[in-house]
Amino acid sequence: MNNNKVPLSSLFISFFSVGAITFGGGYAMLPFLESEICDKKKWINSNELFDFYAIGQCTPGVIAINVATYIGYNKRGVLGAIFASIGVIAPSIIIITIISSLFINFQNNEYVISAISGIKVVVCAIMSHTIYKLIKKSIVDKTTFVLFLLALLLIFVFSINIIILILSSIVIGIIVKKVKRNLNYDK
Repeated sequence: MNNNKVPLSSLFISFFSVGAITFGGGYAMLPFLESEICDKKKWINSNELFDFYAIGQCTPGVIAINVATYIGYNKRGVLGAIFASIGVIAPSIIIITIISSLFINFQNNEYVISAISGIKVVVCAIMSHTIYKLIKKSIVDKTTFVLFLLALLLIFVFSINIIILILSSIVIGIIVKKVKRNLNYDK
């Protein structure tokens, strides 16, 4: 943890700006976070960001808040976690408050309906790009490729509970690492 290297105000402002321009949830946020946190600020590298996303996906709660909390904690401890978390959710609270107060008057407006339809399509494209990048960073050898295909099969064909799948993948990852270490095979 790098205490005092990142000002709390910078954590808040960076996560506020990412939260303000992201539509579609945590995965849609990944490219913006990578640009702001990894490329511009250089607080963490993209591999660390993907690790935080993996942890954020496996823990209860909203992935965007989980990731902000982890990065904030990594940079400034508990206060950093609080400032980053509040920063990432503040734009949503402001925007939702404004929209909900106005939406009742415009919910049947054809332009509003069209705008929401347009936003949905772009969010799908952003999420597809994010998923592609996650796959590229996560599938690094034959073992991870096989686990990926197995997980797809279990999800789409057998509708396995995702919690069971995540817990199983943790156990499998530990076993595979131990077997590889015993065989002196690191890849």
